[in-house]
Amino acid sequence: MSITGVLGLFRVKPHNPIADDGRMALADHLRELRARLLKVTLVLVAGIVVAWFFYGQLFELLYDPYAQAERQLAAEGVDSTGVIGGIGNPLLLRLKICALATVVLTSPFWLYQIWAFIVPGLHPNEKRWTQLFAVIAGPLFIAGVAVAYYVLPKGIEVLIGFTPGTLQSLVEFGDYFRFLTRMMLVFGVAFEIPLFVVLLNLAGVISGRALGAHRPWIIVGTFVFAAVATPSTDPFSMVMLALPMVLLFAISEVVARLVDRRRARAGNALATLDDDEISPLDDDSSDDYRPSSLREEDD
Repeated sequence: MSITGVLGLFRVKPHNPIADDGRMALADHLRELRARLLKVTLVLVAGIVVAWFFYGQLFELLYDPYAQAERQLAAEGVDSTGVIGGIGNPLLLRLKICALATVVLTSPFWLYQIWAFIVPGLHPNEKRWTQLFAVIAGPLFIAGVAVAYYVLPKGIEVLIGFTPGTLQSLVEFGDYFRFLTRMMLVFGVAFEIPLFVVLLNLAGVISGRALGAHRPWIIVGTFVFAAVATPSTDPFSMVMLALPMVLLFAISEVVARLVDRRRARAGNALATLDDDEISPLDDDSSDDYRPSSLREEDD
């Protein structure tokens, strides 16, 4: 395949123009999906290659929550040691750690690709508002991961603390890494939920008043979601997930109410127009919009 053909695989701009209502041909949709998937894949592969050279620092960073819990448990008389078994597991673990670091650090890029793929199907006013997603989604995901990293030592300490004093807790690092990954992804995705609430409001699906009316149930549902979603199942992790989500929901409700007020003012401005008032489209002084054949007859 020629270089031109390879570059064509990454073509995002549709061959056919996008209609005024945001519609695009199916072939253009598939072509755009292929291009964006290829871009994301290349960025992830490149990120894994770069992360490979920083494996030592990444390992220490991910092992530190367990090391903190291990020191605290030792002070309480609980013996816990991290182990890794199998011949190929160290290599597999290195690949997983590099992949996790790449997914987290490149989240603004692949979240933007998701948003950019959805945009052509939206109306112009929706495109303007949904730019919030591209700007805020990535930092919110990373913030959720950071909160998960902060609460991990306490969650690990609580769970391993149930080990009887006569036994030694051997923590297989593969299991620990899966636990850590689930914790980070759950927190990262959970921090995105209030943003999607704002997008639903911008799309006219829900209103700020409806969010306010159901606020008590939203708070209860948030705590239930946090209790079910957190892999550690300890109360500390649940609260540390639920409280930021409640705060983000409160911010999303404020934003939704502001958007609703802006829509109401725009609607009132249109309602105050006199029924007999001439609109620009009906004004005879404007350019003649009649077909050329009728204009020629009048001449």
